Amino acid sequence: MNLDKILQNSIEVIRKTGDFIVGEQTKLSTENIETKDIHNFVTYVDKNAEKQLVAQLSKILPEAGFLTEEKTISRKGEKYNWIIDPLDGTTNYIHGLRPVAISVALQENDKTILGIIHEIGLNETFYAIKDQQAKLNEKNIKVTETEKIKDALVATGFPYYDYDKLKQFMHTLDYFMVNSHGLRRLGSAATDLAYVACGRFEAFYEYSLSPWDVAAGAFIVEQAGGKVSDFNGKNNYIYGREIIAANSKIFKNFLDEINRMMNK
Repeated sequence: MNLDKILQNSIEVIRKTGDFIVGEQTKLSTENIETKDIHNFVTYVDKNAEKQLVAQLSKILPEAGFLTEEKTISRKGEKYNWIIDPLDGTTNYIHGLRPVAISVALQENDKTILGIIHEIGLNETFYAIKDQQAKLNEKNIKVTETEKIKDALVATGFPYYDYDKLKQFMHTLDYFMVNSHGLRRLGSAATDLAYVACGRFEAFYEYSLSPWDVAAGAFIVEQAGGKVSDFNGKNNYIYGREIIAANSKIFKNFLDEINRMMNK
């Protein structure tokens, strides 16, 4: 397998899909927007973008299966599987806000070997393959060297429907607002993870996420020298619906604080 070639071909496909998403934004109307629940939306753009990605990625790696947010396809590959979010940040998109991203990961035997996040608004493509440094638009990126939470900029996201841990989550907001450089909520978990990888954020945490939200971004963070776990410090962050990502120096302290507050 030529993973470098797969990466480059996949980036080309994803960028073209990004162009499609940009071109459709002005055509959106309320009739085009479906409500999954009160805070969770989908448009024909999400679905058509996913179909485009599936069709073109199938040509790149015909034997691979797919796990996708909009479920336009259901196919499990024996060895290889793509995990796709065709439009991460749909609420931002329908309101004309940034960021909006495409997130694509490739797994081999359930282990991620490639990750791509294309943030459409700034036309930035973050990507990595196994055993190589993460990049942003062909330039190497790495996490920051910040050592203390008080010097960190922290990102998070709000749950759309799972409010079982909302009380604990609100404690984390109070804590990081007071004890860090600040707290940001951009509305795209994929972009948050990419920004940890390139050093714009020191750390990110969120719960009630799906595999397509985090698979690519978590991998890119790791390839940029960062660390990723669930709230208990274990590796169940792709399917476990909770994730922490941070630079390697702040990670343990950050994990301890999240664990203390979220697992009360």
